[in-house]
Amino acid sequence: MSKGFFEVPVAINEPVKSYAPGSPEREEVLKTYKELYNSKVTVPIYINGNKIETGTTKPMSPPHDHKHILGDYHLAEKSHIDAAIATALEARKKWSQMPWEHRAAIFLKAAELIQGPYRAKINAATMLAQSKNIFQAEIDAACELIDFLRFNVQYMSEIYADQPESSSAAWNRVEYRPLEGFVYAITPFNFTAIAGNLPASAALMGNVVVWKPSDSQVYSAQVIMEVFEEAGVPAGVINMVMGDPVMITDTVLASPDFAGIHFTGSTHVFKDIWSKIGANIHNYKTYPRIVGETGGKDFILAHHTANPQQVSTAIARGAFEFQGQKCSAASRVYVAKSIWPEVKDSLLKDIKSFKMGSPEDMSNFITAVIHEASFDKLAKYIDQAKADANAEIIAGGNYDKSKGYFVEPTVILTTDPKYTTMETELFGPVVTIYVYEDQEWSETLKLVDETSEYALTGAVLATDRYAITEATQALQNAAGNFYINDKCTGAVVGQQPFGGARASGTNDKAGSALNLLRWASPRLIKETFVTPVDYRYPFLGE
Repeated sequence: MSKGFFEVPVAINEPVKSYAPGSPEREEVLKTYKELYNSKVTVPIYINGNKIETGTTKPMSPPHDHKHILGDYHLAEKSHIDAAIATALEARKKWSQMPWEHRAAIFLKAAELIQGPYRAKINAATMLAQSKNIFQAEIDAACELIDFLRFNVQYMSEIYADQPESSSAAWNRVEYRPLEGFVYAITPFNFTAIAGNLPASAALMGNVVVWKPSDSQVYSAQVIMEVFEEAGVPAGVINMVMGDPVMITDTVLASPDFAGIHFTGSTHVFKDIWSKIGANIHNYKTYPRIVGETGGKDFILAHHTANPQQVSTAIARGAFEFQGQKCSAASRVYVAKSIWPEVKDSLLKDIKSFKMGSPEDMSNFITAVIHEASFDKLAKYIDQAKADANAEIIAGGNYDKSKGYFVEPTVILTTDPKYTTMETELFGPVVTIYVYEDQEWSETLKLVDETSEYALTGAVLATDRYAITEATQALQNAAGNFYINDKCTGAVVGQQPFGGARASGTNDKAGSALNLLRWASPRLIKETFVTPVDYRYPFLGE
């Protein structure tokens, strides 16, 4: 299936707005933020295009202002999940047969809606729901989601154009069918873009979806559903449900029509889901596609030839942007002894300049962590570091949840490269640094590779090209996204396809054609023009 007359626009990354003081976009998003803050919203579950209020609800509050109620969201019962599956399968009959260019038009329209009339709303909702400062909201909820939608259309057209060789005797063509059944999308709190992309990428390829957003992201997920509806996603193609995650997942995985899962979340949950899929494998009509991006214990490694100021900035941004709640956030750092004093001075100076508070105050670099459970876990590890002889807190170390779940950006210096916070995923504004002897570079590479079960992102800073080459080879399996002379965060759709291996996931690279291929089941069609009428080949002749 070639592109033919249906050439799609070449995707270009959405420019990031500045939100500088006095800019129109700053005034618009602040106005929208205040309007949303002072409104009360009820988020229903969405099944077959219907907004269903079940009567069982939970409240929604900003993490930075947890006593303020933004509204509530409705919780599904098992009967609702069964209905979501049934209606998705019914919708599949038409959606799977819709010409690809019409599916493309829907999601290109969704990108334009976010780029224009919904930009302030989806950014403000992300600031409120997930306590992102405006820059973090802009690069996530607006730019990255727009990029996902536009680039996925381009990748889909390229996939469909990839056809086998034919001859004068036969025409060979590949039909990129959607999966037989429905896809289950589970999305995390930390990126509105991921919440939109996981169901949308599968749907773009002709699949139907049951989508369960994170309880902590429902507020901005509602805006995504509004965009999808206005863009023209037909009823039943993407169904959004909230509720008991175990009940929802068990109900979904029990269906013979379960065809795949698109997941971003914790490693433990993903492994548990994989186990349940295996236990149910004899019940399924097809082998389910299992696509997941999970945790990380991401590293920064600084060689003695690295620029100390660059190392410091990589740590400050990589560890503390969005309160360290990115899957890619730097949480363990290895610094050569000879440059450590300068790195330390610069880093502590930067951290001292951080302002922390509500994202409504745009001078704040740091806001709150997502919820009380996260706050309590971080506080526990910080307190442990205060007590341990082989650890020292050199910055931060304080926390307060009286108004919001605020944890100071905290730097732990350890003499033990296997100290607990060098190995345990914390998902918060806590980074642990180990200082190694300059001459132990090769040994440190081995240490970095062997310390963590994860392999999501990592960064190496150096000016010595031999050191960079050695690190690139030694750490080949330690990170799916490997950065040279940069921080370990900030993957851009179309530029740095994202995903890791080991306990970090299946490395199916969101933001690339590789991911979309997972949501297609190719069928080869060979059409012979002159069909043989005799079984005999020439070699049988006398």
